[in-house]
Amino acid sequence: MKKLLKTTALAAGALAAAEAGASAYLYRRTMKRSKADVGRTMKMAGTDWNQYMPLIQERKERMLTYAHEDVYQNSGDGLRLHAVFFPQDMDKLVICFHGYTGQAMSDFCGLSEYYLARGYSMLQVDQRAHGESEGEYIGFGCLDRIDACAWIDWVIRQCGDDVRIILHGISMGASTVLMTSGLKLPKQVKGIISDCAFTSPKKVFTHVLHSMYHMPAFPIMQITDAVNQKKAGYGLDECNAAREVRKATVPILLIHGDADTFVPCSMCDEIEANCASDTTKLIIKGAAHAESYYKDMEAYEQAMTEFLEGVMKA
Repeated sequence: MKKLLKTTALAAGALAAAEAGASAYLYRRTMKRSKADVGRTMKMAGTDWNQYMPLIQERKERMLTYAHEDVYQNSGDGLRLHAVFFPQDMDKLVICFHGYTGQAMSDFCGLSEYYLARGYSMLQVDQRAHGESEGEYIGFGCLDRIDACAWIDWVIRQCGDDVRIILHGISMGASTVLMTSGLKLPKQVKGIISDCAFTSPKKVFTHVLHSMYHMPAFPIMQITDAVNQKKAGYGLDECNAAREVRKATVPILLIHGDADTFVPCSMCDEIEANCASDTTKLIIKGAAHAESYYKDMEAYEQAMTEFLEGVMKA
């Protein structure tokens, strides 16, 4: 019996150590800026970007012909945040939020042509712990929504009280703008466009553990959550887009690809079902993660045009 108890204790200890090790490994690779890798993220997301690179590069080159400047401001917790400002019509402006491991001037190269050609000013934001913005721990929208409010205030100071603002986010940036929708927004914010948002970091990490690593979420997520609260200052389900949109007061356009294996399309359905404000939903057939615009540009731009024509009159 003593031998059995000793063996059981050793096995339990080994299992606990393995779980702690797996949690630490996941945390470092996912939450820390220094370990997050864009190549690994693109591989996990499963989208073949090579086929779109000539178009993206062409549009980036055209985007850079427009006047633009780097702008900076400090976050509420003392980080220096960066964005790139494309000034055009000071009456209408879109604030763009990139995806995980992305940065300003990357994720919106394609869409920049739509906005700039229609006279919109653009503010392309580096979310905290990305690009030129400071920060060691990635906010996954939970912290970035507060930064988003600071950028909204910056735009109003820059462009005046009559500016009409659209928030447009892709992937993690889409979760950021949806989480921002639950806050008290100034009247200048007229609408939100969300492209392939996840509900919460906890939910998307759980999905990735199950679908890609074939691992149980318990107790890895519980350990990771506790570590993140201590180091980054927020819980992984502390802010959930599907809960925040219950307080939304501005119209929202939800876009998602039905072939997204990284952030399942069911999260879009959950967000729509919970949204308190007017919503429009576009599901792009065959589009993988963040691929919707390139998979069906005509449908995407038509949905944007109809949405913007409605909200920008307000």
